[in-house]
Formats: sequence, C-alpha cells, structure tokens
Amino acid sequence: MRWLFLVAGAAILAVIATVIIVLPNGDPAPVASTTAAPKPSNTEPTPKVDEFTDDCGTFETEKKAPYAVTGYWITPKSNPCTWRTQLQEIHSVGGDTIIRIGYGLQFRNVNDAGQILHEGEVDSLYKPCEEDGLSCHDAALQDLQEANPENRIGRVYVYRTDELFGQDLFRCPAMEHAVEAGKRTYYRLITQPDGSDDATCDFSSKARSYDMILVAGSNQGKDSLTQLLDLADQFGMRVFPALPLAPRDSKAKIRAEKRHLGTLTTLTRRILQDYGVRFADRDSLGGVYQPFEVQMSATLATNPTLEVYADQHTIVNQELGKPILISPYLDARKRVAFGQTPKQVAEGFKALVKTGVGIIAPQDSRGTGKVGLFWPDERESEVDERLRPVVGESTYDTAYHGSTRDYYREMAAAREEMIDQGYHVELWANVEAFEPSGEQPCAPTGTRGKTDKKRLDQAVTMAGRYVQKIVSYMWSDFMTCGSPSLETEIGKDWQRPIAVDAIRRPRDVQDGVEVRGYNLKDSTVTVTWSGGTKEMVVSSVGWLDEDPIEDELPVGMATAWVPFDWTQVPGGEWVQIGVKIPSGQGASEPLHVRISTQAVATPAGG
Repeated sequence: MRWLFLVAGAAILAVIATVIIVLPNGDPAPVASTTAAPKPSNTEPTPKVDEFTDDCGTFETEKKAPYAVTGYWITPKSNPCTWRTQLQEIHSVGGDTIIRIGYGLQFRNVNDAGQILHEGEVDSLYKPCEEDGLSCHDAALQDLQEANPENRIGRVYVYRTDELFGQDLFRCPAMEHAVEAGKRTYYRLITQPDGSDDATCDFSSKARSYDMILVAGSNQGKDSLTQLLDLADQFGMRVFPALPLAPRDSKAKIRAEKRHLGTLTTLTRRILQDYGVRFADRDSLGGVYQPFEVQMSATLATNPTLEVYADQHTIVNQELGKPILISPYLDARKRVAFGQTPKQVAEGFKALVKTGVGIIAPQDSRGTGKVGLFWPDERESEVDERLRPVVGESTYDTAYHGSTRDYYREMAAAREEMIDQGYHVELWANVEAFEPSGEQPCAPTGTRGKTDKKRLDQAVTMAGRYVQKIVSYMWSDFMTCGSPSLETEIGKDWQRPIAVDAIRRPRDVQDGVEVRGYNLKDSTVTVTWSGGTKEMVVSSVGWLDEDPIEDELPVGMATAWVPFDWTQVPGGEWVQIGVKIPSGQGASEPLHVRISTQAVATPAGG
C-alpha cells in the first residue's frame, strides 16, 4: 500500500541509502491512488437519533462493539420487524452497509389458458393475476392484437419481488399497467426481445413478436425497499439492493444465458428508472448489487455475464449515478482444472473493471474451502482441518496456488494499473463467515457450518492491507447461528487488536516498525525473531495515529509506530509481529514479515 512508503522527500535526497521495508514476500511497489466513480460516499453515515420506537419495539442506534467488518448481506424477510432487529444487531457491531440478496428473472412457458407454468404445473404465485376473466398473459395478448392482429407474445418471463413500484416502471401505459389481485400487486410489462425498449409505443404499424414480463410485487401493501431505506436512515447505514438476477445458461450454470439478456436489460432499466425518480437523492441508497456470481479467472473476458455487468453499469450510471457492487469468487485449488493462480485472478479483475462496475468485492473463498489462509513461510504446513472436506489432508502448498493475501495483493496491483489507465473502481474484501461444513449446518440448505471470530480475525488480517472496505457474507444465518454465535463472540471480543500490515520505517534518527490495524490504542507491539522477543509499549516509546489521513482506508484502521533496531535481525529471516492491549487480548494472527537484505534505512521525518 502506498502509505507504507511515504517518507520525507528532502531526507531521501540528502541521504544515499537503501530503504528496507518489512513486507510479505512479493509485495508490489506503491503507485498513485484514486477513488471510484461512480463511487460510494466516503462520508460515514450517522444515525438520525439515539433510539426510535415503532410498532416493532424500541431500537437503539449505538455502535456498541465496532468490528473490522462493516457490511453484511441479508436475505429478504416477510416480517418487517425482522429487518429492524437485524439492522440494530448489525449496526451494534459496527456495520454501516447492507447488501440485500434479491430475486431472479425467469423464462417460463404458459398453458393454453395463458397461465404461467413451473415444472409443468400452474404456478400458484402468478395464477391470481387476471384481467376481465382472462389470465394476465391472455389479456396482454388481446390488447396487443387489438393494436395489430398479427402481434404476438413470443416469450414470457416472470420476476418476483417484495417491492412496489411507481408509474415510472412503465414505458407504454396503453399496454403496461399494474394489476391488483388480492393482497398482491402484479406489473405487466411488454418489451422488445433485443432490449431496445422502444419509446415510441407503436404497437400497430408493424406486427411484431414481443416479450412479456410479469412482475409479482409485494403482498404486504408496502414497498420493502422504502422500508429498508427508512430504517437505514434511522441507523445511519447505506443499502445496496439487488438488481434482477440473469437467467442461467442451462448447459453452463456459471454463465448467464445470452438469449435472455435483452429482456433482462429492459427489466433492469425499468426498475432503475423507478428508483431514479423515487430514491436517487436518498443518501441511504449506497448503490445496487449485481448478484450474478462469476469466478475470477484469466478467461473471464469471454464470459457473456460480463455483458450483463456492462449493460447494467451504463443504466445505473444514467439513472442513479451510484455504483454497482459485484462479488465474484476465487478458486485457488491446484487439484481442479479451473483453479487459478493470483496472476490469473488479476487478469479477471481487469476484465471486470472494464465493464465499468464501481465496487468489486471478491469473496475470500475461505468459507467454501477454495482458498486458504496462510503465510509464505507456512506453505509446507498441514491445512486447517476444517478445510479437509474440500482439499483433503495435504499441505497448503499442495492444495493451493496461493493464499488469500496473495490474491488480494495481485488484485490491488491490478486495480492500480487500471486506475492509471483511467478506470475507476474500489476493491473491497468479502470475508466468508462460515466453514465448508459443520456438525450443525447454519443455512437452511447445504452443509455450511459456523466459524469463529478467531478465524474471521485471521481473514481480516490477510485481506485488510489491500482493500478499502471489508464486508461479509452473510448476516442472516451465518453470523447468528450456533452457540455462541459469531455475533455474540464479536460482542464479547470486539476490542481485540487485529494487525493487517507492518513495515520497517525510520522516524527521525530512529529505526523502527510501523504497524497498521484495528484497536491499536494503548497497545504493545511484540517483535519475535531468532534472536529473541522484544515488547514495546506504543504510548511510552512510540506514537499512534487513530485517524490516518489516507482516504482509502477501511473505517477504524489506525497506525502505530515503535522504535526497533532491525540490524539485529538476520537478513531474509521471517519475523512475527504481534499486538496486544492491557486487557491481555492479543491479535489472533501475528504478522509474518521479513527483511530481504541487510542495509541502513533512510532517515525520514514524521
């Protein structure tokens, strides 16, 4: 990171010497910084009130146990009181960002009566949608054929949501409208298959085949996104609602189906036009989340899903001026054909940047076991036993092309390269808050089990140096399952320091070490090497900056410096640097760093 290398220019010119830095093997040289555009607001949101009361109860808006992870995924809930409780819990542990999991656009067939089918049976969700005794499909077909007898509906799509939309969802009110059926509101959209979404609304001059999109809206009588944004205002948080998920290729589920992309583009445009009218000025709307996951790989540029990203970026920029967030996954396994090296993942990162997305939050993939958390001097160590269901009994070097830190380092370097070319993007880390399996699975489906705070601290240590923000998949289920739950563990252990980086850095005439991390106030820095161990109390012999001036650091990151004579450490030796606080709590994961050569460091002021 660039801040590690800033020294006084005059001192560098005055002294001909080599600056020796303490870094994990292979860390890149620093380059100039910038921020993303359209970009997330860099102003930390604040709650409107200390507490508020509604029909669900009284909710406090205080951050009681602020942790390094500041954003979480949540799943849709039919009970609005559940959201209130979730946001209070998330905000209490320092969360300021909510990423909402959403729903997918689906291609469907209809029967002779125009009723929507699912696996050959009438879909009960869409069956109530009727107009004048006709199914919504047949009513739309009747209206189209009144305009031109040769018009037809060539394809039918459905999309379910718990949102309610305004009139700006519709392009052609003569053919498109809302249908009230019981407690639910349906929205009938008629579109061109190529995604052009013709604004002339000329359905009569030429016979055409149209797509019909039937949206099943909320059955609660309220728009869930409005409710979520209102709650976010109260707690001082930002929300990233999900865009419609693209239909998957039936032959390759990891790809979006190209023949449906025009219709997906139209639905996305319509929803964002509605958002633009209703929510563009809402500070609590941080951006939007693109939920279609892709693997970070060297061949990612050929994946048609990137067309979805590019098209949706253009629309979001036009209608909202806010960023799209995506969260691709990594796979570092050597024993699978599709495992990718850090360099290959960096190429995938560049391909994603070229689509124009504003935030890339790669999954660290430790929860799925596809990447390991280890240092370069631990390559020959046996893998964590919790990874064995995925990679078997092996060493890290046998199992993986690299560690989490290796991948985020390469992606950070790729980000800087793309910024130099004029692109704008932020790199976040999505640390997975679960294990590949567990005795008591946390999710309603699958085998994924509970992890612990120690392992989550380790994930933060590995990725934290290279990113602008740390988020986690996900709050619902994974942070709240088990006894004690991760939420409970964080509440009790949130003050434990987490170190993410260290360098050799002189200050005035003293050699020393600079540590960056969380909860460094009143800390003691410990350096352990072959010659012994030295403890240095920051408040007594060093200095602490709890609010570094760099604008790309995650919330809560601080910098500490203590004097240390590096000439006593043999060149090339791996050194462990730990941090502890007066309570006795020490960093769960010490930093592993080394000096590549022996030399005298350049004196530098402040």
